[in-house]
Amino acid sequence: MLFISRRSRGVLLATASAALVAATLPAPVPLGIGDPLFPHLGNPGYDVLSYNIGLTYPGSNTTPLEAVTSIDARATASLRRINLDFARGTVHSVEVNGEPARFATADEDLVVTPHRAVRAGSPLRITVRHTSDPRGAADGGWIRTPDGLAMGNQADAAHRVFPCNDHPADKAFFTFRITAPQKLTVVANGLPGPRTTRAGRTTWTYRTRHPMATELAQVSIGDSAVIHRTGPHGLPVRDVVPAAERKELEPWLRKTPAQLAWMESKAGRYPFETYGVLIADTDTGFELETQTLSLFERRLFTGGSFPEWYVDSVMVHELAHQWFGDSVSPHSWSDLWLNEGHATWYEALYADEHDGKPLATRMRDAYRQSDGWRAAGGPPAAPKPPVHGQKISIFRPVVYDGSALVLYALRQEIGAAAFSVLEHSWVSRYRDRSATSADFAALASRIAGRDLSGFFQGWLYGKKTPPMPGHPDWRSAQPPQAHKG
Repeated sequence: MLFISRRSRGVLLATASAALVAATLPAPVPLGIGDPLFPHLGNPGYDVLSYNIGLTYPGSNTTPLEAVTSIDARATASLRRINLDFARGTVHSVEVNGEPARFATADEDLVVTPHRAVRAGSPLRITVRHTSDPRGAADGGWIRTPDGLAMGNQADAAHRVFPCNDHPADKAFFTFRITAPQKLTVVANGLPGPRTTRAGRTTWTYRTRHPMATELAQVSIGDSAVIHRTGPHGLPVRDVVPAAERKELEPWLRKTPAQLAWMESKAGRYPFETYGVLIADTDTGFELETQTLSLFERRLFTGGSFPEWYVDSVMVHELAHQWFGDSVSPHSWSDLWLNEGHATWYEALYADEHDGKPLATRMRDAYRQSDGWRAAGGPPAAPKPPVHGQKISIFRPVVYDGSALVLYALRQEIGAAAFSVLEHSWVSRYRDRSATSADFAALASRIAGRDLSGFFQGWLYGKKTPPMPGHPDWRSAQPPQAHKG
């Protein structure tokens, strides 16, 4: 006869109950919130409030990290199943509100079945014990460097690092606890917390003071130097660079406080608790506005391949994103023009004011190419879906200079003074939130004192570029004709 303790009997009953619930449900399927560009991204039924992510780095960037991700959320609907985005790692176990839960995978979703339904409006804590694998294909997530790792999660790759609700419409606070060999330096979004060392390994803690989209998460692990300085209003500025190149990179790093002051003059007070530049020895082909710690490729700053004015403008581009894209996030990926158009606008304006690169000349050239960009990628606020298997193909010219051109036209239409009020009001009104193209158009109309819906309909959604206010002589080049077989 086998005797089962009262505690064991309770666990078995709970497991049996969960199995019974699972048996009455249809097969797990991937869900999404209906994003026009990424239909299966994000998940319905809950609002994430915070992530607590624990990672253990073994000392090799070709070995999966052991991880625990805890998610605190609020259920917005009754949930018999809970979908999370997660695509690259092995799940060991899942708990929902402290009780074991069944789980399965469906495409890039982790589908969790708690042993009892979660009621709408109730608190929800999901704890996933898993691995985080840095060995995946070059489609985002972990970025391997010669001495460690960094993250590049845009647009939809955070779930290749940790389970999450991977959509910028659901922002949350983050806490990171990363354990790594003592000889390495770990930095993440936000400000540092307690740090402990035991048996040759150090655990680092970082917390954000503002909610963050999952695509903006950043963790850097490596042989790094952390350089501290002070920005406007006493803002802590910390830069993270390869330790051996600290001296060589210093002339670039010391530019940041003045760039911060310039951006504050254009858009208002810097919106976060800290800022800095993370320079990684990697060839990603992109720079990235990860919140409070922008990611840059080392080659941008070394070897003299790029002129100084160009590097300065790229630094300002990622800095501007802290206001436009990070603090105010896109409500859907079709609103991407609000991120990249604004960052490109300030990049170009900085080059105009500091390096003698006329803004009007750049915008006239953009106008000439605009119809071709719209034909290839769709209008700024109605972009075509990404090319199959190339999710970052949404980052097309139309969302960069093609969308900065929309802002130039708007300034021409409403005047420089009203445009400045709009920029300050936008980042103030929607700080720490996500917002839509319609929100921007409505605020612009309110500030201009007249209905601008017709203006925005043409500039954001038209197949053809409207006439440029104040420049009737500007002409768009004819887009190339598609080959007919």
